[in-house]
Amino acid sequence: MKTRKGYKTYPLTAAQKYHFYYSDYCPGKEILNVGSSLTIEFELNVDELRKAIYKAYERNESMRARLVYDEKEKTWYQYIVDKEEREIEFVDFSGKTMEEADAEMTKWTRIPFGQDEPMNRVVIIKTPDNFEGMFLVGDHRFLDAQSLIGFMKDVIELYCSANFENVPYPADTRSYIEQLEKDFAYEAGSKAQARDREYFHKIFEAPEPIYNGIEGRKCLDEARRAAGNPNLRAAPTTSGDFTAEIDIFHLEGEPTQRLMNFCEQQHVSLQCLLIMGIRTYLQKMNNCDDVSMMVAYARRATLSEKKSGGTRIHSLPFRTIISEDKSFLEGIFEIRDKQNEIFRYVNIDPVECMNYEREAYNAPRGMGYETMALTYQPATLREKGLVDLGDIRYKTKRYGNGYYGGNLYLTVMHRPEDNGLDFSFEHQTKAYSRETLELFYYYMCKIMFKGIENPNLKIGAVIKLI
Repeated sequence: MKTRKGYKTYPLTAAQKYHFYYSDYCPGKEILNVGSSLTIEFELNVDELRKAIYKAYERNESMRARLVYDEKEKTWYQYIVDKEEREIEFVDFSGKTMEEADAEMTKWTRIPFGQDEPMNRVVIIKTPDNFEGMFLVGDHRFLDAQSLIGFMKDVIELYCSANFENVPYPADTRSYIEQLEKDFAYEAGSKAQARDREYFHKIFEAPEPIYNGIEGRKCLDEARRAAGNPNLRAAPTTSGDFTAEIDIFHLEGEPTQRLMNFCEQQHVSLQCLLIMGIRTYLQKMNNCDDVSMMVAYARRATLSEKKSGGTRIHSLPFRTIISEDKSFLEGIFEIRDKQNEIFRYVNIDPVECMNYEREAYNAPRGMGYETMALTYQPATLREKGLVDLGDIRYKTKRYGNGYYGGNLYLTVMHRPEDNGLDFSFEHQTKAYSRETLELFYYYMCKIMFKGIENPNLKIGAVIKLI
């Protein structure tokens, strides 16, 4: 058994290795960092909050992970330490502006993690608006949106349980190590892995997809001219400059609820409706029914997967060919059925899948068919457990690490204040301007609302109305 500092070591999973796919080419390793804050309009006891954070570390194995590179074997390993004893700082931003506080937390987000060190950092904060809580930055190889929310929620529930009457102690978390071992069993040539691989190989037997840009055919036309190939169907999926920003657009609680109500009535997920809004916009801009994008799958179907922390996201190609003659509702049902089908096979190694797609169509390196990637995160802090605290206001905020590996990544999450949606566009600054993304967001929302108001309208008619 291989050990490090007396701890058993484990290889990395396919979900963890996926992050090397882009980070190996980026000049700054902070591209792997995920930074966020959670603050509450409430005066917290700093010592008690610190105790809750230490207790949450005890309960979450993945938050005690370390990473090491074996020079001899040229392989990365991970191990879990028994206890976190590092200092948890308190930073009071009172007297500063919110912009200054955000700039400082952005700075923290841009410090990469090293080997044999904690792969996350927690700071207790008080913001200029007198909200109090915590800032968390972690390495994406050990933290994704759901595990980040899970850890923050665990801290708050532990704090509240210890300091308020009638607030129950949070339910137990699940073992990260046990989940790792299940993933390794899958990856060791299992029947399930063979089945998933066969599914995606069959998908790529279809005729070659085509790139549809959010600004129309401009990107594809430029790629065709540069290659001297008027029939080229792939285009660059990165601008070549990893420098990136996050632009966030807010959808209020009431219109968000209208989208949620429609999804409930039609028995579809909000992810399906978001995909429909995006692909219809691309269909309009490119006059093309054949639309491809990357979709991130959280792979947290079981309670063990949901509560074990770590990173479990696999981002995979998702292609739909939906005629403008079909109704908006028919389009959503087609997406739902295909999503339900693909969910059964999402444990496939995403890097293997993307490499196979490129080989199947002989796409030039650095080029592809997927304009952007989408993550929808349904988990919120307003789930059972925190509702016992009444009307205490919460805020969350994301901080950019300064880099992104592709042109565009849209993350859609619920705001804790009003359960409205935040559309976070992480984009290479050389690829898109904020104005371009604002236009994209505006029309995507217009499509979704026009569609849910007139679900039997033909897609072509929806496109004309916007």
